[in-house]
Amino acid sequence: MEERVFDKQPHRQERKKKKFAFITSGILLLTIGSLILFVNAFIGRSVEQVNGTINLPILKEQVQVITDENGVPHIKAANDHDLYVAQGYVQAQYRLFQMEMSRRQASGTLSEVVGEAAIDQDKYFRTLGLRRAATKSYDIYSEQAKQVLQYFSDGVNAYVDEAIRTNRLPIEFTLMGIKPEAWTPIDSLTIGKYMAFDLGGHWERQAFNYYLLQNYPENKAYELFPDYPEEKPVIMEEPYVSIPESFDKAIIPPAFNGSNNWVVSGDKTASGLPLLADDPHLGLATPSIWLQMQLESDTNHVSGVIFAGVPGIILGHNDTIAWGVTNTGPDVQQLYLEKQHPERENQFYYEGKWEKATVIEEPIKVKNEETLDYHVVETRHGPIISEFAEESGKDTMLSLRWTALEPTTELEAILEINRASDWSSFEKGLEKFLVPAQNFVFAQKNGTIAYKANGNIPIYQDGTDALLPLPGWEKESEWKGYIPFEQLPRIVNPAKGYIATANNKITTEDYPYHISNVWAQPYRYERIAEVLESSNALTVRDMQDLQMDTKNMQAEEFVPVFLSILRNMNISEKEKQAVNVMKKWDYHDEATAVQPLIFHHWMNELEAIIYQDIPDNMMDLFGSRGQTTDELIRKSVEGKDAIWVENAGGLQQVVKDALTNSLNKLENDFGKKMNDWQWGDYHQVSFRHPLSEINPVLEFFFNNEAPLPVGGSKVTPMAAAYKTETGIVNHGASWRFVVDMEEPKKGYHIVGPGQSGHFKSDWYHDQLTDWVHGSYHETTLSQSQGNLLIFQPE
Repeated sequence: MEERVFDKQPHRQERKKKKFAFITSGILLLTIGSLILFVNAFIGRSVEQVNGTINLPILKEQVQVITDENGVPHIKAANDHDLYVAQGYVQAQYRLFQMEMSRRQASGTLSEVVGEAAIDQDKYFRTLGLRRAATKSYDIYSEQAKQVLQYFSDGVNAYVDEAIRTNRLPIEFTLMGIKPEAWTPIDSLTIGKYMAFDLGGHWERQAFNYYLLQNYPENKAYELFPDYPEEKPVIMEEPYVSIPESFDKAIIPPAFNGSNNWVVSGDKTASGLPLLADDPHLGLATPSIWLQMQLESDTNHVSGVIFAGVPGIILGHNDTIAWGVTNTGPDVQQLYLEKQHPERENQFYYEGKWEKATVIEEPIKVKNEETLDYHVVETRHGPIISEFAEESGKDTMLSLRWTALEPTTELEAILEINRASDWSSFEKGLEKFLVPAQNFVFAQKNGTIAYKANGNIPIYQDGTDALLPLPGWEKESEWKGYIPFEQLPRIVNPAKGYIATANNKITTEDYPYHISNVWAQPYRYERIAEVLESSNALTVRDMQDLQMDTKNMQAEEFVPVFLSILRNMNISEKEKQAVNVMKKWDYHDEATAVQPLIFHHWMNELEAIIYQDIPDNMMDLFGSRGQTTDELIRKSVEGKDAIWVENAGGLQQVVKDALTNSLNKLENDFGKKMNDWQWGDYHQVSFRHPLSEINPVLEFFFNNEAPLPVGGSKVTPMAAAYKTETGIVNHGASWRFVVDMEEPKKGYHIVGPGQSGHFKSDWYHDQLTDWVHGSYHETTLSQSQGNLLIFQPE
């Protein structure tokens, strides 16, 4: 008995331990579960409210917001005051953290919340002075526009005040330990100036050209200057007339990845009325740069997209017209070489006299660090930016003149074109849209289609073509005003039945003004034109398919050339296999194909070999070099001198070495079985949230989906430019839009990756796969169903 009792004791103790452990584990799990539920509930409190009633005392009358199944808010107000107050409140619900980061980035105040890692970026934006320019712009706005800006700001601040009071700020603010300050009209205008920065730059190429002339023989330097192929298409194909011949015509161009838009007349459509399509190409991230909305009041009824933090609708349609844009890419930035006084550092020489520059104190607050004393020096031309010009700025004083740093009135234009009803009233509104210069395409319900390259485009002195920094001490180097509005490139109802733009060259040689030296490679435009010319019964579906088109016309031009070169060369078995694979290609950059993976690596390696003597930091300034590379290849094929190619060993050797390097890299990354390789194994999209990069926990919440394989590339209509090191797509169609003017109240959209900036929202990444596969959602001006939110004035 005793033995049995003795034997049971340990078992009892073990059972007690297990029971205790079980209870302890249960309590721990319950605690963790409760904590998760609490955190989940806490985070969920800041998800946008789309149902119920919100008291908003600043309103005059009740406002209805119907949010459709795709997260698009349809705001209906009795007057403009209430409309823009509600738009500000709704935008803040969806995107407050994005708005906060946008105004800080553009204003140069990121270091205040991020720390010393953002100092250099803040210095750059303080030097440019986008916020200073926004302040100057505000002063020239009409009282009506100022009121709209204030209404919008009041709506944003009503949400901010409520979110702070009820502890419902988006979780990003908690993670960063900050609270948003009051929103102001200047914040909205500063974000607008930032978009001009994002779309309007080319000073880096001037600095690069200057560096070339300083460090290479003249003939070798000039070979890398921009040059647009003569046989490639331009937008205005007819000779330009009616402008005095006294102006010089200097247009010498190449490339960048930009946007697509086109408009087709009823003569070429199944409906018998115009079709319009637009897909602006910008950085791809979470949240989207665009927010889709519909606005309705006693003076407005418009649908489309807007930048978070800005009132109105910048791109879209109303019930009689539709419009879209691409970047014109004109030379609106000019570097000036400045002569500094040998003893008085803030004086600069101009026309025989020393002029005192303006010194602007820009102290930069840095999180957990002392405030950094920083000042900006502005000459008559603009801020001194030498420190950002790498080797070109070494021992040189470079200032920057830029149209966006002048007072401009883009919001005035947006408000007017939102209410426009025909081409005349729309074009009138464009007079106030000054920066960034854009290619506007237009469609009207009555059948009119039109185009205008719009904005402030400088007139240069005869013989001056913005390729290099100009002597800042000479009056002859100054701009001579801007191309008059009535003489900007313009097309109305062309005989061929369509107008398309893809950042390619705009004008023929008879146009009397200089516009740009740098144009996009023409391949996207060529493919768009090829498709539009192939049918006289085009539909919405055809337009959507064209926006998703992966035809690579660069490959169609160069792959046969490369294969012909390799035909008579001694190549390895691996290279022979690649040649056979490339022979079977239909020149579409499909995600499941092996050929685009080989081709794009081949082109990247080819550039690396040709430009191997250029330092990495200067290659960063060698923007838009794709067209330069194409022209060097063409010259070599035609037997013309191409110094950079010859110095790299000649075209045959460059093509072979580039293929060898590409295949070795691909084999290392994707294995030895070439037939198993796919473009989508490398070329993928994920729409990264800015906080995802901080640590894996935040990545799990903000970007918990695996990157998706995607077709296209920077040279296809389905634009999907990528980081060469990783293959991650970071630039492309930020919004896709198609409308048939037979039903002008209805539009077809994709806003990748979704409408909301909150990771717990149903509309956070719901359009991610739609973006990859081209699945559009329909939005109508007469939306009557969906989630209903009421804003009550009391």
